[in-house]
Amino acid sequence: MRHRLRTDAGQAFPIYVVMVAGLLFLAFAFFAVGKAAALRNGAQGAADAAALAAAQQTREQFGAPFYASLPGKMLDPFLNAHPVLGCPAAYGLASANRAHVTTCQPLPGGLRDRIRVEVEGRDAVDSPVVPDTEKTFPETEATAVIEFRCPDWESVDFNDDGVQDMYFFSCRGGEMLEIEPASPPPWSKVSKILYDVHLVDK
Repeated sequence: MRHRLRTDAGQAFPIYVVMVAGLLFLAFAFFAVGKAAALRNGAQGAADAAALAAAQQTREQFGAPFYASLPGKMLDPFLNAHPVLGCPAAYGLASANRAHVTTCQPLPGGLRDRIRVEVEGRDAVDSPVVPDTEKTFPETEATAVIEFRCPDWESVDFNDDGVQDMYFFSCRGGEMLEIEPASPPPWSKVSKILYDVHLVDK
């Protein structure tokens, strides 16, 4: 009888080993999935920050061309064709968030310019139980928009000399803005009124 008990225990031992090995495999697999999700979330944060930085830098660079377009009634052409130039800021923000930019692409759209940024994280999933994960890096993208907030505007030529002396902007939210081309206010004071910067779905 004792001999049979020892035999049963010996037969059960390999089953325990297989079960423990299976549980360890599942644990490592779940860990790999969790790590991949965390790395992707981190990469998405980097992409969001990079896209916003690119849009904000672009908005800052609108100042001189915007003011230059006012006196000669060239505002409409400027609003429909201004350049998106903020990609250098995207590289810096992505790097600060452990990612690098693979694509920074302006998508002009008149009063609503978009910048799409694609990034790749620096940290690989690198799971011991999932093949090739040591070369698997999270990739994601984000799109920011620079939107003109004051589509209703008019200009006044007080001297009837063909030069516009004042521009009046009616902006969303009821904000009003007056700009005198001969003495324009600092761009930092008016840029956030004229242009809104935010993330959008691609």
